[in-house]
Amino acid sequence: MRLDIQVQPTRPNMAAPPVSEVIIIEEIQVDDENDGKGVIALVCINRPNKLNALNDDVMSGLKAMCNWAENQNQIKLVIIKGAEPLQPEEGKRAKPNAFVAGADISEFAGKKSNDIRQSFKHNAWEKIWNLSKPTIAMVDGFALGGGLEVACSCDIRMASSRSKFGTPEITLGLIPGGGGTQRLGHLIGYGKTLELVLSGEMISANEALRIGLVNHVYEPEELLEATLKLARIIASKSPHTLKVAKKVVRASLELPISEGVVLEAEEFAQLFDTEDKEIGVEAFLNGTRTTPNWKGK
Repeated sequence: MRLDIQVQPTRPNMAAPPVSEVIIIEEIQVDDENDGKGVIALVCINRPNKLNALNDDVMSGLKAMCNWAENQNQIKLVIIKGAEPLQPEEGKRAKPNAFVAGADISEFAGKKSNDIRQSFKHNAWEKIWNLSKPTIAMVDGFALGGGLEVACSCDIRMASSRSKFGTPEITLGLIPGGGGTQRLGHLIGYGKTLELVLSGEMISANEALRIGLVNHVYEPEELLEATLKLARIIASKSPHTLKVAKKVVRASLELPISEGVVLEAEEFAQLFDTEDKEIGVEAFLNGTRTTPNWKGK
Protein backbone atom coordinates (compact mmCIF):
# COMPACT_ATOMS: atom_id res chain seq x y z
CA MET A 1 0.00 0.00 0.00
CA ARG A 2 1.37 3.41 -0.98
CA LEU A 3 -0.14 6.79 -0.19
CA ASP A 4 1.37 9.85 -1.82
CA ILE A 5 0.88 12.98 0.27
CA GLN A 6 1.24 16.18 -1.73
CA VAL A 7 2.08 19.33 0.21
CA GLN A 8 0.37 22.45 -1.10
CA PRO A 9 0.73 25.97 0.38
CA THR A 10 -2.43 27.28 2.02
CA ARG A 11 -3.01 30.19 4.38
CA PRO A 12 -0.18 32.07 6.09
CA ASN A 13 0.98 30.44 9.35
CA MET A 14 -0.98 27.30 8.55
CA ALA A 15 0.52 24.00 7.46
CA ALA A 16 -0.70 22.59 4.17
CA PRO A 17 -3.33 19.84 4.45
CA PRO A 18 -2.40 16.29 3.51
CA VAL A 19 -3.76 15.71 0.03
CA SER A 20 -4.06 12.51 -1.95
CA GLU A 21 -6.23 11.26 -4.77
CA VAL A 22 -8.69 9.75 -2.32
CA ILE A 23 -8.83 12.55 0.27
CA ILE A 24 -9.52 16.10 -0.89
CA ILE A 25 -9.65 18.96 1.62
CA GLU A 26 -11.25 22.33 0.98
CA GLU A 27 -10.84 25.18 3.45
CA ILE A 28 -13.94 27.32 3.98
CA GLN A 29 -13.87 30.52 6.02
CA VAL A 30 -15.96 30.55 9.17
CA ASP A 31 -16.76 34.22 8.53
CA ASP A 32 -16.72 35.46 4.91
CA GLU A 33 -16.03 38.99 6.11
CA ASN A 34 -13.22 38.18 8.54
CA ASP A 35 -10.48 35.78 7.52
CA GLY A 36 -9.11 35.81 11.06
CA LYS A 37 -12.03 33.76 12.43
CA GLY A 38 -10.52 30.52 11.14
CA VAL A 39 -11.62 27.91 8.68
CA ILE A 40 -13.79 24.82 8.36
CA ALA A 41 -12.11 21.79 6.79
CA LEU A 42 -14.46 20.20 4.24
CA VAL A 43 -13.00 16.72 3.75
CA CYS A 44 -14.12 14.68 0.74
CA ILE A 45 -13.61 10.92 0.51
CA ASN A 46 -12.94 10.67 -3.21
CA ARG A 47 -13.53 7.23 -4.71
CA PRO A 48 -16.73 7.91 -6.69
CA ASN A 49 -16.15 4.96 -9.03
CA LYS A 50 -16.26 2.69 -5.94
CA LEU A 51 -19.08 4.52 -4.11
CA ASN A 52 -16.34 6.03 -1.89
CA ALA A 53 -15.66 2.63 -0.32
CA LEU A 54 -12.99 2.51 2.37
CA ASN A 55 -9.66 0.99 1.42
CA ASP A 56 -6.19 1.23 2.92
CA ASP A 57 -5.45 4.51 1.11
CA VAL A 58 -8.65 6.15 2.34
CA MET A 59 -8.04 5.02 5.91
CA SER A 60 -4.45 6.29 5.83
CA GLY A 61 -5.61 9.56 4.31
CA LEU A 62 -8.25 10.08 6.98
CA LYS A 63 -5.68 9.48 9.71
CA ALA A 64 -3.31 11.99 8.12
CA MET A 65 -6.16 14.49 7.86
CA CYS A 66 -7.00 14.07 11.55
CA ASN A 67 -3.39 14.65 12.58
CA TRP A 68 -3.28 17.81 10.47
CA ALA A 69 -6.65 19.17 11.67
CA GLU A 70 -5.84 18.54 15.33
CA ASN A 71 -2.63 20.55 15.13
CA GLN A 72 -3.85 23.56 13.13
CA ASN A 73 -5.27 26.31 15.35
CA GLN A 74 -7.08 27.87 12.40
CA ILE A 75 -9.14 24.72 11.83
CA LYS A 76 -12.28 25.14 13.94
CA LEU A 77 -14.41 22.24 12.69
CA VAL A 78 -14.20 19.29 10.30
CA ILE A 79 -16.93 18.17 7.88
CA ILE A 80 -16.60 14.78 6.18
CA LYS A 81 -18.50 13.96 3.00
CA GLY A 82 -18.34 11.58 0.05
CA ALA A 83 -17.60 12.52 -3.55
CA GLU A 84 -20.53 12.87 -5.93
CA PRO A 85 -20.94 10.23 -8.66
CA LEU A 86 -19.07 10.74 -11.91
CA GLN A 87 -20.94 11.32 -15.13
CA PRO A 88 -21.61 7.85 -16.61
CA GLU A 89 -20.22 6.77 -19.93
CA GLU A 90 -22.68 6.88 -22.79
CA GLY A 91 -25.14 4.03 -22.55
CA LYS A 92 -24.26 3.18 -18.94
CA ARG A 93 -26.34 3.76 -15.85
CA ALA A 94 -25.26 6.46 -13.38
CA LYS A 95 -23.95 5.27 -10.03
CA PRO A 96 -25.98 6.23 -6.96
CA ASN A 97 -24.89 8.86 -4.46
CA ALA A 98 -22.85 7.59 -1.56
CA PHE A 99 -21.27 8.98 1.58
CA VAL A 100 -19.29 5.78 2.01
CA ALA A 101 -20.88 2.52 0.85
CA GLY A 102 -18.80 0.41 3.21
CA ALA A 103 -15.38 -1.18 3.05
CA ASP A 104 -13.71 -2.23 -0.17
CA ILE A 105 -14.55 -5.94 0.06
CA SER A 106 -11.86 -6.84 -2.47
CA GLU A 107 -9.30 -6.13 0.28
CA PHE A 108 -10.91 -8.76 2.55
CA ALA A 109 -10.09 -11.73 0.34
CA GLY A 110 -7.49 -14.05 1.83
CA LYS A 111 -6.96 -12.00 4.98
CA LYS A 112 -6.79 -13.68 8.38
CA SER A 113 -7.34 -12.44 11.92
CA ASN A 114 -3.75 -11.30 12.45
CA ASP A 115 -3.91 -9.18 9.28
CA ILE A 116 -7.09 -7.49 10.48
CA ARG A 117 -5.82 -6.93 14.01
CA GLN A 118 -2.79 -5.12 12.61
CA SER A 119 -4.86 -2.91 10.31
CA PHE A 120 -7.17 -1.95 13.17
CA LYS A 121 -4.35 -0.55 15.31
CA HIS A 122 -4.66 3.25 15.38
CA ASN A 123 -7.50 3.07 12.84
CA ALA A 124 -9.23 6.01 11.15
CA TRP A 125 -12.54 5.58 13.00
CA GLU A 126 -10.81 6.12 16.32
CA LYS A 127 -8.78 9.02 14.92
CA ILE A 128 -11.98 10.80 13.91
CA TRP A 129 -13.66 9.92 17.21
CA ASN A 130 -10.75 11.30 19.21
CA LEU A 131 -10.46 14.65 17.43
CA SER A 132 -10.86 17.36 20.06
CA LYS A 133 -12.54 19.64 17.51
CA PRO A 134 -16.19 19.29 16.44
CA THR A 135 -16.90 17.00 13.50
CA ILE A 136 -19.91 16.70 11.20
CA ALA A 137 -20.70 13.85 8.80
CA MET A 138 -22.54 15.18 5.73
CA VAL A 139 -24.28 12.08 4.39
CA ASP A 140 -25.74 12.14 0.88
CA GLY A 141 -26.56 8.63 -0.23
CA PHE A 142 -25.40 5.27 1.09
CA ALA A 143 -23.73 5.13 4.52
CA LEU A 144 -23.19 1.42 5.01
CA GLY A 145 -20.89 -0.73 7.11
CA GLY A 146 -17.60 1.06 7.63
CA GLY A 147 -19.15 4.17 6.10
CA LEU A 148 -21.85 4.26 8.75
CA GLU A 149 -19.08 3.82 11.30
CA VAL A 150 -17.30 6.89 9.88
CA ALA A 151 -20.54 8.83 10.32
CA CYS A 152 -20.98 7.50 13.86
CA SER A 153 -17.40 8.53 14.69
CA CYS A 154 -18.40 12.13 13.98
CA ASP A 155 -20.20 14.26 16.55
CA ILE A 156 -23.14 15.30 14.36
CA ARG A 157 -24.76 13.70 11.33
CA MET A 158 -26.57 15.66 8.61
CA ALA A 159 -28.31 13.65 5.90
CA SER A 160 -30.05 14.09 2.58
CA SER A 161 -33.49 12.62 2.06
CA ARG A 162 -32.08 10.03 -0.37
CA SER A 163 -29.61 8.61 2.15
CA LYS A 164 -29.69 5.00 3.33
CA PHE A 165 -28.06 3.59 6.46
CA GLY A 166 -27.16 0.05 7.44
CA THR A 167 -24.68 -2.50 8.75
CA PRO A 168 -24.65 -5.26 6.09
CA GLU A 169 -21.58 -7.06 7.47
CA ILE A 170 -23.78 -9.96 8.65
CA THR A 171 -24.35 -10.91 5.00
CA LEU A 172 -20.59 -11.54 4.70
CA GLY A 173 -20.46 -13.64 7.85
CA LEU A 174 -19.02 -10.70 9.77
CA ILE A 175 -20.06 -8.05 12.29
CA PRO A 176 -19.27 -4.31 12.35
CA GLY A 177 -15.65 -3.85 13.37
CA GLY A 178 -15.07 -0.09 13.40
CA GLY A 179 -17.05 0.73 16.52
CA GLY A 180 -20.48 0.23 14.97
CA THR A 181 -21.89 -2.10 17.61
CA GLN A 182 -20.83 0.32 20.35
CA ARG A 183 -21.49 3.81 18.95
CA LEU A 184 -24.75 2.80 17.34
CA GLY A 185 -25.91 1.45 20.68
CA HIS A 186 -25.32 4.81 22.33
CA LEU A 187 -27.10 6.64 19.53
CA ILE A 188 -30.16 4.49 18.89
CA GLY A 189 -30.33 1.98 21.75
CA TYR A 190 -29.84 -1.76 22.20
CA GLY A 191 -32.87 -3.08 20.33
CA LYS A 192 -32.52 -0.94 17.21
CA THR A 193 -28.79 -1.59 17.04
CA LEU A 194 -29.29 -5.34 17.16
CA GLU A 195 -32.03 -5.10 14.54
CA LEU A 196 -29.67 -3.35 12.14
CA VAL A 197 -26.66 -5.56 12.92
CA LEU A 198 -28.52 -8.90 12.84
CA SER A 199 -30.68 -8.19 9.79
CA GLY A 200 -28.20 -6.33 7.62
CA GLU A 201 -31.14 -4.31 6.30
CA MET A 202 -31.00 -0.63 5.38
CA ILE A 203 -33.15 2.16 6.79
CA SER A 204 -34.19 5.45 5.21
CA ALA A 205 -33.03 8.91 6.18
CA ASN A 206 -36.39 9.67 7.77
CA GLU A 207 -36.22 6.52 9.87
CA ALA A 208 -32.65 7.39 10.84
CA LEU A 209 -33.91 10.80 11.97
CA ARG A 210 -36.79 9.25 13.91
CA ILE A 211 -34.53 6.92 15.91
CA GLY A 212 -31.84 9.53 16.57
CA LEU A 213 -29.14 8.28 14.21
CA VAL A 214 -29.01 11.60 12.33
CA ASN A 215 -29.60 15.14 13.57
CA HIS A 216 -31.30 16.61 10.50
CA VAL A 217 -32.56 15.58 7.06
CA TYR A 218 -32.62 17.93 4.07
CA GLU A 219 -33.27 17.66 0.37
CA PRO A 220 -30.01 16.90 -1.49
CA GLU A 221 -29.73 20.38 -2.99
CA GLU A 222 -30.11 21.95 0.47
CA LEU A 223 -27.72 19.69 2.39
CA LEU A 224 -24.42 21.52 1.89
CA GLU A 225 -25.87 24.94 2.70
CA ALA A 226 -27.61 23.63 5.82
CA THR A 227 -24.47 21.80 6.98
CA LEU A 228 -22.26 24.84 6.48
CA LYS A 229 -24.78 27.03 8.29
CA LEU A 230 -24.65 24.80 11.38
CA ALA A 231 -20.87 24.40 11.06
CA ARG A 232 -20.35 28.17 10.99
CA ILE A 233 -22.58 28.66 14.04
CA ILE A 234 -20.55 26.10 16.00
CA ALA A 235 -17.17 27.23 14.67
CA SER A 236 -17.88 30.85 15.66
CA LYS A 237 -17.73 29.89 19.34
CA SER A 238 -14.66 29.84 21.57
CA PRO A 239 -12.43 26.99 20.32
CA HIS A 240 -11.30 26.21 23.85
CA THR A 241 -14.85 26.06 25.17
CA LEU A 242 -15.91 23.85 22.24
CA LYS A 243 -13.22 21.33 23.19
CA VAL A 244 -14.32 21.38 26.84
CA ALA A 245 -17.98 20.98 25.90
CA LYS A 246 -17.19 18.03 23.62
CA LYS A 247 -15.03 16.42 26.30
CA VAL A 248 -17.74 16.69 28.96
CA VAL A 249 -20.62 15.50 26.78
CA ARG A 250 -18.44 12.62 25.54
CA ALA A 251 -17.75 11.65 29.17
CA SER A 252 -21.46 10.97 29.63
CA LEU A 253 -21.02 7.89 27.42
CA GLU A 254 -18.60 6.33 29.89
CA LEU A 255 -19.21 7.78 33.36
CA PRO A 256 -22.09 7.18 35.79
CA ILE A 257 -24.22 10.32 36.02
CA SER A 258 -23.08 10.91 39.62
CA GLU A 259 -19.49 11.23 38.37
CA GLY A 260 -20.45 13.05 35.19
CA VAL A 261 -22.12 15.96 36.95
CA VAL A 262 -19.05 16.37 39.16
CA LEU A 263 -16.83 16.52 36.06
CA GLU A 264 -19.21 19.01 34.44
CA ALA A 265 -19.20 21.30 37.48
CA GLU A 266 -15.40 21.24 37.68
CA GLU A 267 -14.95 22.00 33.97
CA PHE A 268 -17.55 24.77 34.26
CA ALA A 269 -15.63 26.30 37.18
CA GLN A 270 -12.29 26.09 35.36
CA LEU A 271 -13.69 28.04 32.41
CA PHE A 272 -14.03 31.04 34.75
CA ASP A 273 -10.22 31.29 34.70
CA THR A 274 -10.05 31.62 30.90
CA GLU A 275 -9.71 34.73 28.74
CA ASP A 276 -12.55 33.56 26.53
CA LYS A 277 -15.01 33.58 29.43
CA GLU A 278 -14.18 37.25 30.09
CA ILE A 279 -14.42 38.06 26.38
CA GLY A 280 -17.81 36.35 26.07
CA VAL A 281 -19.29 37.93 29.20
CA GLU A 282 -18.06 41.38 28.21
CA ALA A 283 -19.50 41.03 24.70
CA PHE A 284 -22.87 40.00 26.17
CA LEU A 285 -22.97 42.85 28.70
CA ASN A 286 -21.96 45.41 26.06
CA GLY A 287 -24.57 44.15 23.62
CA THR A 288 -21.95 43.35 20.97
CA ARG A 289 -23.61 41.77 17.95
CA THR A 290 -20.44 40.69 16.21
CA THR A 291 -18.65 37.43 17.00
CA PRO A 292 -16.30 37.94 19.96
CA ASN A 293 -12.59 37.87 19.18
CA TRP A 294 -11.89 34.61 21.01
CA LYS A 295 -8.35 33.92 22.18
CA GLY A 296 -8.82 30.18 22.40
CA LYS A 297 -7.71 29.99 26.03
